[in-house]
Amino acid sequence: MLRTLATQAAPENRLLRALTGEERSRLYPSMQRTVLALDQVLYESGERPDHVYFPTAAVVSCLYTMQDGAMAEIALVGNDGVVGIALILGGETVPHRAVVQIAGDALKIPAKVLQKEFARAGLLQHVLLLYTQALITQISQTAVCNRLHTIEQRLCRWLLLCQDRVNCSEILMTQENIANMLGSRREGVT
Repeated sequence: MLRTLATQAAPENRLLRALTGEERSRLYPSMQRTVLALDQVLYESGERPDHVYFPTAAVVSCLYTMQDGAMAEIALVGNDGVVGIALILGGETVPHRAVVQIAGDALKIPAKVLQKEFARAGLLQHVLLLYTQALITQISQTAVCNRLHTIEQRLCRWLLLCQDRVNCSEILMTQENIANMLGSRREGVT
């Protein structure tokens, strides 16, 4: 379900909320509110998507897939971020798979529109660069956690990350999805 985004005082996405009213007014006409479904694949690794997503009530996993099909989550994006940042920073393709882990709303915008606003070197550029630094930190922490922590510790970390990104204390997940996010076998999370 797509709806064009009308004027909105304060968007539910923290990055968009940090922008000036002028920047939001330039972006809003090109934004659409969309519902992201559970397990919906937004991007596959190596694709050149046309749109970038600002989750408002959804949570999206960025997954790295090995040649043998094994996968592990490298980042989790909710209302604190944007899915597809590589396209804005000059990347030709996305380096990972993006899959919806918690269904909900997002704001969708053509990548070219966001690239144009980013090039203006205003607050949007600053906010997205700060977000990129936070994303690098999250990916680094995930790598260390996956190497040094037990499955239980990794699950606790993952649940806290999810809870930070949604306003709900209950998260519905299958054991298989949790195992994929933790880079573990399904039997390891029973």
